[in-house]
Amino acid sequence: MEGTEVRKLAQLEDTHWWYRERRHLLDRQLRGLVPGRALDIGAAGGGNTRVLRDHGWSAIALEYGADGAAVAHERGLATLRGDATKLPLADGSLDLVVAFDVLEHIPDDDAAVAEVHRALRPGGTYLVAVPADPRLWSAHDVAVDHVRRYTRPQLLALLERGGFEIESVRSWNVLLRPVVALRRRSSNGSDLEELSPVVNLGLRAIITAERYLPVDRWPGVSLLVRAHRRG
Repeated sequence: MEGTEVRKLAQLEDTHWWYRERRHLLDRQLRGLVPGRALDIGAAGGGNTRVLRDHGWSAIALEYGADGAAVAHERGLATLRGDATKLPLADGSLDLVVAFDVLEHIPDDDAAVAEVHRALRPGGTYLVAVPADPRLWSAHDVAVDHVRRYTRPQLLALLERGGFEIESVRSWNVLLRPVVALRRRSSNGSDLEELSPVVNLGLRAIITAERYLPVDRWPGVSLLVRAHRRG
């Protein structure tokens, strides 16, 4: 992702409905876990890293590009520059890895999963979020340097052959999927943009309502998986 796009994301993530809900999902996944050492891969502006820190984790933001690493560092976060397929961390040194909207950017996603397996302790937790459904592929994916969108079976197979046991999998951004599908048929670039406060509030209300509805098995715009390292 280009530096300008990373900067734009960092400016949006504090208030944008999509990033706010993604932080809520992470917050919910952290409940019940004993804090330890965590790595947030592809941290960008560090929104998720701050959630980890607020839950008591010793959290490191990992960014491949200089711009993303600079943003995270400017926000007072412990930051590393590194390649997700060659993590600059010792074997078994992590208790938790968060990779939200990362794997879809990496041509060799098996190598990225293998590195997380190496760096996690046995039993350590891996939280993964990715864009779902190749049928939703659009100019947005091209603009933000996606290599692929995942089906549920593809994502689970990737993690299982990488040595992970799946604890849970769910779809999210389900209620807005028809709107996203319609918009992306005519899109010509990234969806990362500032919204009017009224539109942002309306979309936030819809995505918040999804928390209380039994729709997480329905097709959505994203997939969220919780897994742990076997052995």
